[in-house]
This record gives sequence, structure tokens and C-alpha cells, in this order.
Amino acid sequence: MLAADGQTPAPWKRGLLLQLFLAGLGGCLSRQELFPYGHGHGDRDLEAGDDRVSPALKLNRGLRFYDKSDIYSVYVTTNGIIAMSEPPAEEFHPGLFPPTFGAVAPFLADLDTTDGFGKVYYREDLSPSVTQLAAEYVQRGFPGVSFQPSGVVVVTWESVAPYQGPSRDPAQEGKRNTFQAVLASSDSSSYAIFLYPEDGLQFYTTYSKKDESQVPAVVAFSQGLMGFIWKSDGAYNIFANDRESIENLAKSSNAGQRGVWVFEMGSPDTATGVVPADTNLSLDNGADYEDEEEDYDQVTRLNLESVASTPLPYEAPERGDANTYHVPSVLTPRHVATERPHGPSVGRTRSFQLPVERFPQQHAQVIDVDEVAETEVVFSYNTDARQTCANNRHQCSVHAECKDFATGFCCSCVAGYTGNGRQCVAEGSPQRVNGKVKGRIFVGSSQSPVVFENTDLHSYVVMNHGRSYTAISTIPETLGYSLLPLAPVGGIIGWMFAVEQDGFKNGFSITGGEFTRQAEVTFVGHPGKLVIKQQFSGIDEHGHLTIDTELEGRVPLIPFGSSVHIEPYTELYHYSRSVITSSSTREYTVTEPERDGAAPTHTYTYQWRQTITFQECIHDDTRPALPSTQQLSVDSVFVLYNQDERILRYALSNSIGPVREGSPDALQNPCYISTHGCDANAACRPGPGTQFSCECSIGFRGDGRTCYDIDECSEQPSVCGSHTICNNHPGTFRCECMEGYQFSDEGTCVAVVDQQPIDYCTTGLHDCDIPQRAQCVYTGGSSYTCSCLPGFSGDGRACRDVDECQPSRCHPNAFCYNTPGSFMCQCKSGYQGDGFRCVPGEVEKTRCQHEREHILRAAGVADPQRPQPLGLFVPECDEHGHYVPTQCHGSTGYCWCVDRSGREIEGTRTRLGMRPPCLSTVAPPIHPGPSVPTAVIPLPPGTHLLFAQTGKIEHLPLEGSAMKKTEAKTLLHVPDKVIIGLAFDCVDKMVYWTDIVEPSIGRASLHGGEPTTIIRQDLGSPEGIALDHLGRHIFWTDSHLDRIEVAKLDGSQRRVLFESDLVNPRGITTDSLRGNLYWTDWNRDSPKIETSYMDGANRRILVKDDLVLPNGLTFDAYSSQLCWVDAGTNRAECLNPGQPSRRKVLEGLQYPFDVTSYGKNLYYTDWKTNSVVAVDLAISKETDNFQPHKHTRLYGITTALSQCPQGHNYCSVNNGGCTHLCLATPGGRTCRCPDNTLGVDCIERK
Repeated sequence: MLAADGQTPAPWKRGLLLQLFLAGLGGCLSRQELFPYGHGHGDRDLEAGDDRVSPALKLNRGLRFYDKSDIYSVYVTTNGIIAMSEPPAEEFHPGLFPPTFGAVAPFLADLDTTDGFGKVYYREDLSPSVTQLAAEYVQRGFPGVSFQPSGVVVVTWESVAPYQGPSRDPAQEGKRNTFQAVLASSDSSSYAIFLYPEDGLQFYTTYSKKDESQVPAVVAFSQGLMGFIWKSDGAYNIFANDRESIENLAKSSNAGQRGVWVFEMGSPDTATGVVPADTNLSLDNGADYEDEEEDYDQVTRLNLESVASTPLPYEAPERGDANTYHVPSVLTPRHVATERPHGPSVGRTRSFQLPVERFPQQHAQVIDVDEVAETEVVFSYNTDARQTCANNRHQCSVHAECKDFATGFCCSCVAGYTGNGRQCVAEGSPQRVNGKVKGRIFVGSSQSPVVFENTDLHSYVVMNHGRSYTAISTIPETLGYSLLPLAPVGGIIGWMFAVEQDGFKNGFSITGGEFTRQAEVTFVGHPGKLVIKQQFSGIDEHGHLTIDTELEGRVPLIPFGSSVHIEPYTELYHYSRSVITSSSTREYTVTEPERDGAAPTHTYTYQWRQTITFQECIHDDTRPALPSTQQLSVDSVFVLYNQDERILRYALSNSIGPVREGSPDALQNPCYISTHGCDANAACRPGPGTQFSCECSIGFRGDGRTCYDIDECSEQPSVCGSHTICNNHPGTFRCECMEGYQFSDEGTCVAVVDQQPIDYCTTGLHDCDIPQRAQCVYTGGSSYTCSCLPGFSGDGRACRDVDECQPSRCHPNAFCYNTPGSFMCQCKSGYQGDGFRCVPGEVEKTRCQHEREHILRAAGVADPQRPQPLGLFVPECDEHGHYVPTQCHGSTGYCWCVDRSGREIEGTRTRLGMRPPCLSTVAPPIHPGPSVPTAVIPLPPGTHLLFAQTGKIEHLPLEGSAMKKTEAKTLLHVPDKVIIGLAFDCVDKMVYWTDIVEPSIGRASLHGGEPTTIIRQDLGSPEGIALDHLGRHIFWTDSHLDRIEVAKLDGSQRRVLFESDLVNPRGITTDSLRGNLYWTDWNRDSPKIETSYMDGANRRILVKDDLVLPNGLTFDAYSSQLCWVDAGTNRAECLNPGQPSRRKVLEGLQYPFDVTSYGKNLYYTDWKTNSVVAVDLAISKETDNFQPHKHTRLYGITTALSQCPQGHNYCSVNNGGCTHLCLATPGGRTCRCPDNTLGVDCIERK
């Protein structure tokens, strides 16, 4: 692999490239990664205040700036500028740009440090460590350049505030910005490094003293005034000057890491303009990680205030070229060249008025950092190395073969078929695409959108011509003509089935028609933009591709009756793993209806950007790599809107191949230019030069120019086998079993009665009660019987416990306790024995009993049954002598929770009349009797509710949202535990729980087997538990240690997320897709519901008003609703975390403990009724309830989904590139190390 200069990279450069690759563009810059600053590093302070300018900072090493090479002093301003000469007093505040002085502006805005909180530090640094760090940053952005600075200027704006003006903006209160500019110089060149750490930019506009309004900040360079007699503006470069651009400074980069921007600002190459970095990262192993290049064939040159100036070809400057300028796509720029007007500007940036007396320079330019495209997350075809073809063959097409590799399996289409292996179609066969379109579009300057839904889209593709015909029906007349330029809405289908040149792949070969596309259309000179979102879902049961399209935004008005012409064009598609991007600028011509004998014609320019994300198989290293860039050639474009039928039609002819200019001979093969004359059901095979051959698709016969369908059913009557019906279809056939027959596992049709007998008992397909209550006996054939175990009665399908204590079988001086399938005897107080035989004698009293007797004896109350004296607290013991978990003072009415030793748990004492939701920390005694197996009973298919009842986990099947109460059974019995919280992993089908007796955290597979304990150490009282099924982590609350922790699913790599400002944390839930965490804290003084990112960042209170005892909460991934139950307000409530309003779902609940959601229902456990209650969210009403056989307290509840919700986060694939914990955040992820990892090779980064 060659470096950018064509030479083999030196070892240090390869190491740097590898480091950059590992960090990835996804990693955000942390504040710790800024250059060192502060008094300890020799920094000077800029005087606090507004519009301050520093004294001259004398430099030992001169700076180069544009074409100057003798700058030996700079000035630092409060307002985000490093000046090359002392700014005049009238320009201390922002307002004019470009200024009269040379300026480097990493964040030009009206900033303020008056309160002394914010600081501006600056220094020149000649130390080797800092100069080397600067060199590394520069070489990230310019890998082909050898640069070793001799001096560095470091300026840091730390926690600076926005200037608020006379009317303070409440939205900016407390907002602070931190950023850094580093100017590094050698003898021959100077570079600027701008650093914007994550969360460093909290505001993007400031109050303009001149305009008396909020204006955006600016990132720019300016040469200042030039000339001796006649002064004029020198070169200047604006890289960001609107809110969207400024917001993206910390999210994007031109140097391989978010928040890092590198520019060459002084050298012979920068005489006419600063050059941004253009990084191409590559590794020696042959994998290319190149920043996609944006293709701008035609970019309009505009005045700031003019949106209709004459279009001219334009390119911005590049290294070594005074006239061209290559911009990396990491900036995601909108290229807009700017000629300076001869008058005041009323353009994009109101704060920078252009004076009349200044003369424009022809090389002036404005490059905006545009909005970063949201592509969700790129995910892989298969991430589980245990997956093999043996149990995943169904994921491949029937026309594909499955092959196992070391890390997983891959599918590939067999000969004669094309696709990605998951989806395959016959080569050369016509294809149909069906789908729906909805939109909300503003036309022209209208303030009212045109809204349409459920509109049909149909497309027909002649694959061997690469020709696609797309029709969208029932488009309103007010919109139809204005959508004519949007041919690429259907053009994406043309890309999917474009004619492939040798060695190149169309969209279907790459994606199999399963991908997401997001496109953005900007109409040059027209405000607003249009966003296109399309979801392609592969081939349906009818053999048609399916697509859903959503359009939203603003388009220019095209008059009724107009026609639109689009010239043939080319577009570059840039490929990297699981992502394809493209961008282009092209024109369309509108011919309006004839008026006064003339038909006005106008030509407009629009810019397209699109991102395509898809699944790919990562396991087959032998598969040829795709070219990093392919060129789509659209040879003809036809667009039409039929006003009578209200149908929008697009037709395009497409081919895909190498990047070429013009029409070289290689493109003249008839297969590529669709002049081959092959049948519509044939594939065109290119040969040397202009030679080609036609080959009928599989399922057809002929010479290729004429192909006939093969009737396999007639030619091969036995093709389907016996007892079948053969149905012929174009290109294929289908087999069905005759009536009375069905397909066997071998794929043959067998009589229903001839099926092999099934041992329902062994397979677990019987309907007997659970093994703890009944047994299944196989009686031959397909028959079996059910019978209840001793201690239970019933028909074997429903067995109820026999109460052996009615009548009692114990000694007369003993208590009888009934247990499932058995009973227990315990001698009464004053007697001792095994309960079957009791003799006089005292048994040893418990601590609770001793304390109770001591208090009563001291108060002179000999009889415990007598009324207790006023003001005296006497602890309450249960029937076994243990402390009751909720203790109340009989005189004051206050209640609180105690631990197993009777000590009050801090923060649990509630107000008068309120009983806190205390948990028992003592497991019930294990009774003698029939042994109860601890193995999990496998669940039948479907969705189930799982709920905890002391030492058991039970399952309750759901049919739709209805509880199938007669089929409720025990899933797991662990009698020595008190299970509180439950969580379910929909990927591995495992249930996780917290136990407060040991205490511990355990799990068990729903496929069967023994439960295991995954965490035993350093737990106090683990209660709520939640699971991130995408990132593969568990989170839990601990109310005794007052903290929230995270760990891997096997309990390893534990890390404490929070251990402050928590009193009684209980419920916890995750939003895996967006990377958010939510939890309750029923702190009696300040109950609250909090949220944070999964990495613990951005912690904040979500709800704090009108809460008393918030217990359980649940997040529904389908509706994005967060719901909770409160045992103090007796309410169930919901909210959308992104919106402030909350909704009271139901009031008057008894004593809710935990809650889960599924479909239209909430399901909660209730302590007073000992039941599971269903609440219909739509009608806010309790619709059903279920009471288990045993009336004891119910705890946690969760939903065992039959399949996981769709979606992915940044930790879904390859652990997000992290060495240890990958914790998802909205739009990203953070790599964290577990606690106590001294000596472990762990890397933390964002």
C-alpha cells in the first residue's frame, strides 16, 4: 500500500495511520486531548472583560500567513481571533468581515469573560513535546507532507460566555464554550489546528452590538487589507458561518477525528487561499479507509445577496494549484463561491456587512460546513461468531449457497443469479418494485405544505438494459410539476439494476435490495432543501422488491403545464464497509407553457447528497473487494407529470463502471450502452471490444435474442415428486402438496396420518402442567397422559396444590404451613421438636423477638398482646421471628424500611400515612417435601410476561395483548432467593434477575438448563435491572450502596456509572437504539426520575414534580414512550423523553411495584392484590388481571419478546471498536474501561 506521495510509508507514519484508524472519525475529541494549557504550562491570561485585545505576543519563530513570511508578533482577542497585527479600536467587536487586519478565527463571535469565570490563555511554546504533538495533528490532515514545526502558538478559550446584550436570552444562561487554536510553523510553512472538544460548544450564536440581534459565529481566515496606495481586501476564506455549520464543528472533521480541523495557512501554495486538510487514511494490510470525495462538476458562483447570478464553473484552491481546491467530504461542505459586491451585503451572515469602498478579490470563497447526514449506524451481516450455516441456512436465498468461515457464515448467489446471497434474482430477468410514498412538501414560497400519504409507487426494470420505469400515483396537481426534477427518487432503482461493467457491481449485487437511503437535495438559489428517506426491504413473497419512501422539505415552484429536461449525467458512488455515499451537482431545464408565441426556458442547478447503509457479510475474506469508487452513468432521463391521471413518471437508463471522463471506447460495448438487442429475459455478456453474446436467463430457453419460458411442470412431470401439484411461473415453478398431504422435514409430501409418531413428552410439546406439579407419560404413537404429582390435585393439565394443613397433620402443639406439593410443621412457642412431635421447651429466640421482649419488659408491659404505651416503638416480627421489612411507629404514624438486622435504611422514612415499598431481605424457609428442580422449563414460542414471586419466576403467555391465564406456569424455582428485578435478553433468550438475599445477580436460558450466578461480590441490595441487547450489557441499581453500575452480560468488566445524588434508586430501563438510560429514585425528600446516556454522560432530572414513590419504569422501543408507576400517587404515567409533557394514564392504582409494556398495554405487579394487572394505554383503563395460585408478594416484571425490536446502535458491531466496555450514546458511543483495571490494556475514547 502506497502513501499519498506514492512512497511506502515510514514506520512512524504507518503507526500514526493505524492509530487514526483505530480512533476512527466516530471518536469525539475529549477535553483531555487538547494541547496542555494553563499557568502551569507558561500561559498568559487575557484580561477579563468584553472585546479585550492582548498586548503583542512576541514570537521567537516567525509565522507564515498566506504569502507573508515575516510575522513575529500576534494579538489574541476575547472574541475568538488571533490577529496578525494590532486590531484598530473600531474593530475590537465583531461586525465587519473580512477585517482590515490579518486574522485567524477559530470561533469569531462576541464572547465575554467579564464574570471572571471564563479564561483566555495564550503562549508561544518551543518544547519538543508540544511541537511533536502539533506535527502529528498536521500529518493526520496532510499525510503526504513532511512537517516538523520549530515553534507553536497555543491559544485556549476556556469556558467563555456569549455576550448577552441588554435583553438576556434565557436559553444561553449558563452556556459556555471551550475551544483551542494552535498555529505551528517551520521554516517553510505554517499550519492552523482548530480543536473543538465534545460538549465544548454549547452556544452557536451571540448578540451583535451592531445588528442588535443574535448572529452565528464564524470560522474563517482573512489576509486583511492589501496594497500601499489603493487598499483592497486580500484573500479570505470562510469555512462556517451559519448555525448548522457551527454545530457540526465538534461532530465533523477534515483530519480523521471529530472536532479536529487542520489548515495550511502559510506557504507558497496558500498565496491565494488557505488549504484545508484532505486526509486519505490507508493501512498496510490493503484495506482502504478513504474519506469520500465530493464530486462537484458544476458549482454555481453567487453573490452573497444574489441567488440568480450567472453560473460559472468553479473549483476552490488545492495544494500546489492556485485555482483548484479539493474539499474532503468529512467537512460535508456546500461549495459557494463568493464575489464581493460593490455595496452593503444583505446576504447569509448579517453580522458581516461589506463596506462600499472595498474592492473584491476574484479568489474569495465561502465554504460552509453543512449538516452531517444521519446514517444511524453501520452494522454487519452477522456479528456472532457462533452462527453457522447449520442453523442459519434460511437466511440465504433459495438460489444461494451458504458457506462457513472462521468467524461466521456468508451467502452467495449460485451461477445464473445475481445479488448479495441473502436475496438473489435470475441474471437478466425483468424486475418489479412496489412500495408506498408519503410526503410533506412546501412548494415555492408557500407557507402551507402539501401533504400526501399511502401513495403507490410501481417500477419495472429491464435488467439487461439497465432501464428503470417508475410511476408514482395520485400526486396532487399543486405538487406534481414541481417534483419533476426529482428523477433520482426513482433513479435509485436504476442504480440497483444498472448494467455492470466487468469488475463493477450495481446496487442489487451489493445490497440485495435491502438498504436504507437518505438523500438531501439543495436547490441552488432557493431557500430550504428536500430530504428523501427510502427503506428497501428486499424481495417479498410475490417476488417483488419493496420500498417505502418519505419526502420532506421545500422545492421550487414549477408552473403548471411545464416540461422538465435533464441531460445525461454521471455520479460517483464511494464505497466503504456497509456504507455508500455519493454527491453531485447538475442542472435541469424548465420549459414553461407557451405565452405570446414564446415558451420561456430556465436552467437551474441543484445539488444531491446521499448515504446508503446496508448489511454486508464480513466473514469471507476471499471475496473480491469492491472498487472504492464506481461511476454511475445515466445515459437518458425522461420525466413526465400526467395532470389528468395525477401520475409522476421517471425513466432512466443506467450503467455502472470505472471513473471515466467523456465516452471512451470501453463504454461502447453494446452490453454497456443498451444496443445489444437481447431478449428482455436474457443477460448480455460483453466480449472483447464490441463483441457480445445473449444468454437466456435461468428458466427460459432460446438464442438469447428471443427467449421462451420453460414449462418445467410439462417437461418434467415428476419434478415435484409424488402427491404434489406443480405450478408453472415465468422463469420458475412452484410445488404444492395435494390435499391431505403436507411437506415433511425432508421436503417431500407425506400423508398427514403417515407422519412419524411424536413423543410429546420428550419433545416438550405436551399440554401437561409444569414438571413441578405434573408428569407426562408417553403411551405410544402420538399419545400421552398427564397426572398430577403427589401433593397436587387435578387432571394433570391443571394441578392445584393440596392443602395438607386442612386438616393439620402436625402435632397439636405445632403450626402447620402449607407449601407447594408439601407442608411444614413448626413447634409453637414454648415447645421444641420437628413439628410432628413437640415437647415443652423454649426454642432460641430471634434478634427481633429479643428486642421486642426487651422493650416491652422495660416499659412494664408483660403481656405482648396488651396495648403498647403511647410514644413507644416496638418492632414487628413476622411468623418466623424475622423483622418485618416495613416498620411503623404506632404513635407517630411514620414508617421506614429496615434491613435483616432491624436497622433503619437511610432515606426510607416516609410522611404520615404513607408506607414505603420496602423489600424483604430474608428468604422464606425451605420446606421439606418433594424436591423442586431448579432447571428452567423451556418456554413455548411466542411473547410472554415474566414476573417474580419471591423465589420463583413465572411466565404468562400473551396472545396479542391478552393474557392467557390458564397457561401460566413456573419458569424457574430458586426457593433460597428473593428475586426483585427482571430483565430479558431477546437475542440469546435469557432472563436476568437481582436477588437481595445473597445478594447476587443471576441469569438462565429460556431454552432450558440450570441457572447461574454471574455477580456475587460488592453488592448491597441490587434491585432494578435493565439490559442493552444491542451493546450486550446489563445495568442495575443498588439501593444499599446508592449507586448504578454496568457490566458485560456475563458479569465481567463492572463499572460504577453513578454513586452520588442517589438515595433509593430502584427501577431502571434502557433505550438501546438511542443509547439512553432511565431510572427512578424514590428518595422520600426529593423523588425523581433521571436520565443519562449509557456512558453516564449528560445526566439530568427528567421528572421531579408530583412524584411520591416512583417504583418501576419501562421504555417501549416501538412507541418511544417512557412509562412508570408510583406507589405514592397511585398512578401510571407516560411521556416521550424528547418532549416536556407527560400523560396520566391511570389513577387509583392499589400499590404498584414494577411495570413493563407490550403492544397497546402496560402490565404492572401490585403488592396489595398480589396480581399482574393489564392497562390499555389507548383507553386508560384496567382491562384484565391475573392472580397466581400462591398469594404472595409479586416483584419485578418484564416482557420476553419473541423477537428483538429492529434497530442498531454504535456498539452493535465489533463492540464499537472498543477494547472493553462500549457504551452507546445518541449518535455515537464511548469506550470505557472497567473499574479496577490496573495493568489491563484498555483504551478509553469517544
